[in-house]
Amino acid sequence: MPTPVVLGALAVLLAGPLPWAFSRWTRLRRTPAAAMLLWQSTALAAVLAALGAGLALVTGRLRQGAAGPGDVVVAALAGAITVVVLARLLLSGHRTGTSLRRMRRLHRERVDLVARLDGGVSVLDHDVPVAYCVPGMNGARIVVSRSTLTRLAPAELDAVLGHERSHLRARHDLVLEAFTVLHLAFPRWVASASARREVEVLVEVLADRAACRGGDRRALLSALVTLAGSPAPAGSLGSTGPSLAARAEVLGDPRSHPWQAAAVAVLAAGILALPTLLVVLPWLGSLV
Repeated sequence: MPTPVVLGALAVLLAGPLPWAFSRWTRLRRTPAAAMLLWQSTALAAVLAALGAGLALVTGRLRQGAAGPGDVVVAALAGAITVVVLARLLLSGHRTGTSLRRMRRLHRERVDLVARLDGGVSVLDHDVPVAYCVPGMNGARIVVSRSTLTRLAPAELDAVLGHERSHLRARHDLVLEAFTVLHLAFPRWVASASARREVEVLVEVLADRAACRGGDRRALLSALVTLAGSPAPAGSLGSTGPSLAARAEVLGDPRSHPWQAAAVAVLAAGILALPTLLVVLPWLGSLV
């Protein structure tokens, strides 16, 4: 089967059915680092396959010694589709990044106007318990309300602050931004919404795991229940959200799952390697 056809079929599989299936494999959340690697590999492999299919068709047609007008037309169409895919990715990345950074900069400025600093944390005089972080290359903020300080026990507050610090340290905002870019760049039939929702759960699970390394798992879960339903501003990363039930389930399982983590990591490597080899090998063959 010609390489462009294989890459095209692979791009469809990686963009639709496979993310849909992974989003229903909820046990993946028990190994969040490996699961995140799997989602990132799948997304990157889908992009590589989509771009590689067009490039392989263009170069394959043009390398033929007696390429006719039909071959030139097909190659031109394939090249145009490849350019459109790349342009949509770049445009989506620019718009998403510009919008998020403007939104976060304005929010940090407003927080600085109305909040007081307490141990490096911005405290809002508010009766609703909230806790979230506002990422940024310069001057990220962790924001809590006065009600959060009064309603959470010291161990609970430490766990919540550890959760938010983990978000900032690991730059989970950039991970979410990348999947938002893919979601906006690709058609609606692509399962990018499922991918983005699952990655949102995984970044919270990863932050929970980091917070529990130096604290009490039960304290974090109790704090999340207290903060449940508290809204986080757009562009920020909040301690709670619609993934609370899924996170509580993972927090209830303190065991490690090394075999699952290893198997998922191997699967992620295989998914990324397949389109890479299909794109690279024909080029290497043409040089021989």
